[in-house]
Formats: sequence, C-alpha cells, structure tokens
Amino acid sequence: MKAVQLSEYGGPEVLKIIQCDRPVPADKEVLIEIKAIGVNYADTARREGHYVIPTPLPFVPGAEIAGIVTETGAKVTKIKAGSPVAVLIESGGYADYATAHESALIPLPEGMDFQKAAALPLQGLSAYHILKTMGRLEKGETVLIHAAAGGVGSLAVQLAKLFGAGKVIATASSAEKLALAKKLGADYTINYTEEHWEAEVQDITEGKGVDVALEMAGGEIFRKTLKCLAPFGRLVIYGVASGKQEKFYPSSLMGKNQSVIGFFLPQIMRNQALLQESLQELIGYVMDGKLELTLGGEYPLVEAADVHSILQGRQTMGKLILKP
Repeated sequence: MKAVQLSEYGGPEVLKIIQCDRPVPADKEVLIEIKAIGVNYADTARREGHYVIPTPLPFVPGAEIAGIVTETGAKVTKIKAGSPVAVLIESGGYADYATAHESALIPLPEGMDFQKAAALPLQGLSAYHILKTMGRLEKGETVLIHAAAGGVGSLAVQLAKLFGAGKVIATASSAEKLALAKKLGADYTINYTEEHWEAEVQDITEGKGVDVALEMAGGEIFRKTLKCLAPFGRLVIYGVASGKQEKFYPSSLMGKNQSVIGFFLPQIMRNQALLQESLQELIGYVMDGKLELTLGGEYPLVEAADVHSILQGRQTMGKLILKP
C-alpha cells in the first residue's frame, strides 16, 4: 500500500510518498480500508516536531480516518467486515489502510458519508469538550471563538449556540471567513488582524468581558484574549498555531478569579465512556441537521504536502480532507 511518511522534521516538503506493507490487525483490532482522512493542525505540529508529545521518526501522520472494515482480528466481536466506521488513532492515517482497536470504532449511521465522518471526530470532539468539559459553558454566557471559520472554530460556533450560549463572538482574518461564522450562528464577528480587536470585544460585552474564550494561535492573540476575560472567565488553550509563546504571570488571574486551561484531546480519549457519549451526541446533531460540517476541500493523498501548506497558510475555510 502507499502511505505518507516523514523521516525528518521540517516543512511540508519532508512528507514523502512511500510503499509499505499493509498492516495486520491484532486479535482485538480491525483493518480499515481508508476512504477519507481528516487533516489537522496536530499533523503539522507532528511534522515540525513541535507536538505536545514526542513524535518518533520515521512517522506516518494522520489521526482521523473513515472507511470500511475489511478484516477483523480473531477476538473481535463488536463489528463485522464490510461495516463503515470512523475512528481516531495515534498515527498512521495518511495511508491506504490502517488498523484500530474495536473499542475505538465509531459505526457510521446510514446516510453519513465518509468525508463528513472524517471531519467530525477530532475537531468535533475538541470543540465539544473545550466548551463543555474544560470551559464549563453555562446557558446565557458569552463565548469568544478565534479562527471561527476553521475546523474546530466552525463547529464551536454552532455547538456554543446549541449549548445555550447567550452571545457568541467570532473572530477570523477575512470578510469571507467572518461571513461564514455569521452564517453558522455567531452573534458578532471581528477581524482579529485589526490592531485593536480586543476593544471591540469589550464594547460588545459592555466592558464585562467574555465568560469562555477558545484560543489556539498563541503569542499576541493569547495576550489580548486574556484581557477580554470577564470575572470568573475561562480561557481554554488548544494549540499554538503561530509557534509563539507569550510571557504569562499566573498571579494576574487572581484579581478576577479567572482561569487559563489547557486542552489535549488524547486525555479525553482515555475516558471511553465520556468519549462515546459525546460522539453519539455529535453524530445525532449532524444527522438531525443541527450541526453543519464545513468541508474546505478534498485532495488526493499524494498531495499531502500541498495540503499542509494550504492549511498553515490559512487559505481555507472548514475541514480539509485527504482521499487515498
């Protein structure tokens, strides 16, 4: 089979197409013929060697896949060959085939295509748990969502409204992206490339600030977002896309009882009960038409390097999909 592998850290050009043996499922695993692969910022962080946990080399990225079970291990009891599934895996998704443990599989309901299925687990679960589990969003509260036209952001805008947020303030870098955020349910939109966007947040909230903020850029965006928090406000960090870390003084949180919280999806994945419950809720929203999955483009697997360049260049809206 073919796969996309990196043997050194670096830019998109380190991603190389290789030919390798098809993996063999262990007793409790299945083999999946991959039909769609979700592309995420975590993949680019892996490629650059900046991920939250070490990335061993050589490495085949890809954590979010959807496809058809073609083979089952000797002790698999919950799924049959021929079943359509989605799954989150540690690595190996940029390929024609991958293996996964049967307990991690997400059976796909009739009518859900593979592209949408690959767009939901990682970013859908991230948006869900950033807002609900880590951000502890309560009905009527105000939420600030950066990169609101991106994969996580576009889902977070919708989920915040479904969870009962009173106001959703969305930021993005262009009029087109802001229009998408508005279409998805944002009450207010702000271009964060403008110098004093944080002042707009204060105007919208009449000086109170926001109760929950979602932040993944780092650097100056983090610093300004911290200034936007209301008393008892929670800022949830789920990435550092800019690669820049800002100085932070924890004692600055004390005056208004504020919190800065880190989010890392693999910790959620270790709680299977929590994971499956939230996944079923997300799938239900999609099937009921309450949650729109925005696809930013579909590309052949062999163009993985180009897709990484597109993602990091902030040239798209919604989820990018690779197809073997």
